Amino acid sequence: MRESSAMSDPRHIAIIMDGNGRWAKARGLPRSAGHRAGVEALRNVVRAAGDRGLGFLTLFAFSSENWSRPSGEVGDLMGLLKLFIRRDLAELHRNNVCVRIIGEREGLAADIRSLLGEAEALTRRNGGLNLIIAFNYGARDEIVRAVQSIGRDIAAGLLDPSSISSELISANLDTAGIPDPDLIIRTSGEMRLSNFLLWQAAYSEFLFVSCHWPDFTSTDLDAAYEAFRQRERRYGGIEQGKSEECETIVSRPSAKGAAI
Repeated sequence: MRESSAMSDPRHIAIIMDGNGRWAKARGLPRSAGHRAGVEALRNVVRAAGDRGLGFLTLFAFSSENWSRPSGEVGDLMGLLKLFIRRDLAELHRNNVCVRIIGEREGLAADIRSLLGEAEALTRRNGGLNLIIAFNYGARDEIVRAVQSIGRDIAAGLLDPSSISSELISANLDTAGIPDPDLIIRTSGEMRLSNFLLWQAAYSEFLFVSCHWPDFTSTDLDAAYEAFRQRERRYGGIEQGKSEECETIVSRPSAKGAAI
């Protein structure tokens, strides 16, 4: 078992970018305006993460469940994705950012698939921030696809079922080769994972902040770093210097929300 450890800075931060629609509604604006403001927040946070030397940043951009939203809103989101890649890819490349896309690409429009592939191909050898975009992503679907891949190897006689391990499952996920997130942040005050990185979040720390995503800034990112440094990751053990007696645990407040 891994020993508990005091926190240093996180190597991998994942963010559920929530609250674009509520941000817009509070200002009497259409939801599309909230999504546009959310893209600007995304740009700023990616730059801030790179400036702080973060190794991996995963952003939940579009869930596989988001297809159930009104077609006009889905169209706006697809348009923003294409605009972001066309407008920002050159800057990301100049800043040595390596882009990786996770999620199911089967069934996506050809122009979307082409742009996603272009972003990965252009930045593949970059050695700075690893920017992972979760697009058309759902964690349960990801796990199902991983199990199906393993099942095909078993059926082909390439794999003994007794050799299946957590490491093998991880190696068949979309995130193969990417370290699990140290910290998962969700904006807008909601306290759930919403089918995001369910396998990878086994030992992650969580931070739920009250601000909507368009209002999340580099200052909030710094506050998240500081909150993370106050944690102790025990990996199933007990807190150093504490007994194993049961105690009541309450949410610990962060600067702008609650952490559990």
